[in-house]
Amino acid sequence: MSRRSSKRVDRPEVTLENSRAVYDYYRDHQQNRALACAAYGLLAARYRPRITYGTGAERALRDVLGSRSVLLVAANHLSEFDQYTLAATAWRTPLRGVIGRTRVLAKDEVFDPPRRRREVDVMGGIPVFRSKNHGLRAVADAGRLMMEVSAERLARGDNLAVFPEGTCNYDDPPTVQHVNSGIGHIASRATKAGASVALLSVGIAYDPDSPHGDPAVKSASVFLAEPVLELPQKPIDISRLVHADLQKAVDGAIAAY
Repeated sequence: MSRRSSKRVDRPEVTLENSRAVYDYYRDHQQNRALACAAYGLLAARYRPRITYGTGAERALRDVLGSRSVLLVAANHLSEFDQYTLAATAWRTPLRGVIGRTRVLAKDEVFDPPRRRREVDVMGGIPVFRSKNHGLRAVADAGRLMMEVSAERLARGDNLAVFPEGTCNYDDPPTVQHVNSGIGHIASRATKAGASVALLSVGIAYDPDSPHGDPAVKSASVFLAEPVLELPQKPIDISRLVHADLQKAVDGAIAAY
């Protein structure tokens, strides 16, 4: 087999039809940590989020990071800039220490073209095939694989960042939208596989007087809630907890803007 064709097998195209090969790849993919740190640092310099914490949250976060627990990071979704805001936040908080060991769920279209995919891979991305783009029945098997791989990565010691609303909230930014059940299934599976999962809710708020996509997304207000160390057993209860805790974090980000 030629070098070119071998590369094609090792790094499969991110398409729904190819989802099994895609998730086999991201089950073990590990980015270059030095490149990841450089990328996160550049985003922190560009976006400069203003960060506040819930009472005792910063110390509690450091304690979690110093333990055997893994973090399930849930952030609200307001714009296409959110992944940059979250990356910049990681650099400017104790989360800097786990850059390169944190996976980020990202919609499949951001993995194309190849140059953009390389950037997303460096950031720790794992593709998500969304039903709004492909249809509910079409993505069912891919969704199960995504949750399986995500839970496995948590059980192996990685952290995971998720935008659990699944789509940008343009209509009512202060109110967290419905939280999809996937985050509950991932946490439940990871726990059953032996992981000690702590929930970290991250609330993001941008200038309410600026249009979406405006550079005012820089200097966002970001609020980190105190990590939740004990999660319910049932996926639906975990998802409900994520919704409630994330709403508190969003309220905190808005209040601190």
